[in-house]
Amino acid sequence: MLETVTQGFKNATERLRGVRELDESSIEEALRDVRMSLLEADVDLKVTRSFLARVKERALGEKIRTRVRDRSGRKIRITPGQHFIKICEEELTALMGPVDPSLAKRAGLVSIMLAGLQGVGKTTIAAKLAVHLEKQGKKPLLVAADIYRPAAVDQLKTLGASIGVAVHHGSEGELPPAICAAAFARARAEGFNAIIYDTAGRLAVDDELMQELEEIVRDVEPANKLLVCDALMGRDAVNVASAFAERIDLDGVVLTKLDGDARGGAALAVKAVTGVPIKFLGTGEAVDRLEEFRPEGLASRILGMGDIVGLVKDFEEVVDEKEAEADAEKILKGRFGLDDLLKQMRMIQKLGPLKEVFSKMPMFGGLADQVDEGELKKVESMIQSMTPAERAEPKLIDKSRASRIARGCGRKVSDIEGLVQRFMQMRKMMGTLGKQGGLLGGLGGALGGGSPALDGGPGMLPPMGLDPSMMPGGRGSATKKRTDPKARKNKRKQQRKSRKKKRKK
Repeated sequence: MLETVTQGFKNATERLRGVRELDESSIEEALRDVRMSLLEADVDLKVTRSFLARVKERALGEKIRTRVRDRSGRKIRITPGQHFIKICEEELTALMGPVDPSLAKRAGLVSIMLAGLQGVGKTTIAAKLAVHLEKQGKKPLLVAADIYRPAAVDQLKTLGASIGVAVHHGSEGELPPAICAAAFARARAEGFNAIIYDTAGRLAVDDELMQELEEIVRDVEPANKLLVCDALMGRDAVNVASAFAERIDLDGVVLTKLDGDARGGAALAVKAVTGVPIKFLGTGEAVDRLEEFRPEGLASRILGMGDIVGLVKDFEEVVDEKEAEADAEKILKGRFGLDDLLKQMRMIQKLGPLKEVFSKMPMFGGLADQVDEGELKKVESMIQSMTPAERAEPKLIDKSRASRIARGCGRKVSDIEGLVQRFMQMRKMMGTLGKQGGLLGGLGGALGGGSPALDGGPGMLPPMGLDPSMMPGGRGSATKKRTDPKARKNKRKQQRKSRKKKRKK
């Protein structure tokens, strides 16, 4: 998600690493990287210039506090580079916000009209919004008001059946405004407390489309008029939003396919250009993949600091609190087996695409591209080919057992040995982390203050904790061993002793 922009900020951070003072020259160099990434990500030129000007003005004008306290009360040192990134985070948040993701009511109903061009994903978003409203205790009614696109009504019927939500559609020859009016009357009569109108799109903005939408607005007065935009459209998404906003009093934007494009600059520019806030992000094809848009969360993810609030919200939907506490205690004591690992892997998969989950984890966002999601299935097959005793204590797996497990799951012996080695490293690391005060204690300032944990400052996990090859499913030097400083020192001593003995002989 927005990898192009993220890379620009990473390059800027690298340029400022070791800089003792933010002067005009160093800021200009850093902003050059940011400028290039924003333009490559299809962010509007005027928006880019305005954003960079505000960042430069603040970076030159603000006094840097080199020592601050994080939320736990510890004193931490702030570098000029971290101060610069903090300014960028605040300006990105201001650029995209403020946003109120709540949905308004009218006549006792949460009513939503979806508008947009063809192919942007309005019908899928209608189903996602229905699931979102059901989670809030609502009883939604979907309205198939797109009578022009072939199979559009059937698509909504199929989606409605898959999520157990009623779908209202018109009879042959009935026009969209009449269909919407009849659906509104049905919702009032049958006890629905939410209604979603899936309207027709066009290949381009035209007057006929706008007149139809204006008529629907006049007849049913939807409380929420949301424009669905495709992030793959780039700058055109902003142009389309401007065209719709001129004719319809839009309440918000739903941005789709943001996870399918490394650029997606529309997310940064649409609010600044149109004044219409992004309310939701559609990520992935599954009907439960809809996020309430949080500018501060996306800004933090763009800067590689994760989105711990968004991650916690995701966890709350799939995790039992008491069970999670028991599992966490076991893991942080280093007393977990491969069965526990498999359970955690399956739980993480419920949160959504692995790349997206990692992008929300503080300091781990950069590893998202290094973890192969397909490898998780291979890891699962290897674990399931083990005996209960082997899963509980992987140390039991010798060459003979590894050979048997490999035959059972169709993998190589080296794959089994690599998995066991990575697991033992992970278990040792988590045990060490637990002794340091638990996972949150290990993350330290990263969770408390955000940007202070950048540049390897206080609160960062040790480099071993960030090695993707240690994770099941990780790519790279999976079997490469790391030697600690003490081991290297002892090895050098032994070598010196050996040389002395040879000289005496």
